[in-house]
Amino acid sequence: MDKFYIVTNEDKDPDWSNTIRIQEYLQSHGKICVTQEEGGLPKDTQCLIVLGGDGTLIHAARDFVRANIPILGVNLGTLGFLTSLEKEEVFEGLDRLMAGQYAIEHRMLLHGRVYKHGKLVESAPALNDIIVTRSGFSRLVETKLYINDAMVDNYAGDGVIISTPTGSTGYNLSAGGPVVLPETELMIVTPICPHSLTARSIVVSSGDKVRVEIGRRRKTQQEEALVTFDGQTVVELESGDQIEIERSDAQVHLVKVVPRSFYEILRTKIGNNQ
Repeated sequence: MDKFYIVTNEDKDPDWSNTIRIQEYLQSHGKICVTQEEGGLPKDTQCLIVLGGDGTLIHAARDFVRANIPILGVNLGTLGFLTSLEKEEVFEGLDRLMAGQYAIEHRMLLHGRVYKHGKLVESAPALNDIIVTRSGFSRLVETKLYINDAMVDNYAGDGVIISTPTGSTGYNLSAGGPVVLPETELMIVTPICPHSLTARSIVVSSGDKVRVEIGRRRKTQQEEALVTFDGQTVVELESGDQIEIERSDAQVHLVKVVPRSFYEILRTKIGNNQ
């Protein structure tokens, strides 16, 4: 790789010192490196370097997914589950990258479409998850779950999460859902605080189509709910609104330059052995 583009979270690198150091390091090795402050993404870019944390990487992945460019994440935050390098490893990692000592992991995306009164009002991708949740201090929200147009269940609770394998270690995990290998291709449906003793996560094929419909708990009550795509795109919902979710035809390509297994990352980042 010879041509790089750096995307920076300015809250994590307010003086651009880390950005400039990386840019100068790559340029000193004869590479071309442009920062987002200097302009838009050049068409011949071969690698995105994202400085920040998981949220920054997810945001960049959504913004540049159609460019189909590998992404190297550098963690300047706390958790950094998706990023490949910690701040103190960055130059060692860049050396490995320039020497061709890296692997690329391909991660599936979801694509969701929001319908109101049968009309499409939003269409957006998600690397982590699409979440339907109650809004503010509203009562329990009713969500009707369909898979391939067959009704599966009717949840009364705080909502439902539809997660990718990449997102399985996020809100899905906090809500009691399973952790799965990020390179697998499937979807996880996890109810959030369901008012039930039996409601559990459901794992479905990446080829299935998931549909969530907002129900109505009482005849006089319009449900107040939201749907969020990776916590970024937000749409307000009411009774009768539907969200259709399926696998996207695009993928996110993450560069890995340090040979850590998923299980090592799982143990050190969110396990008990810190």
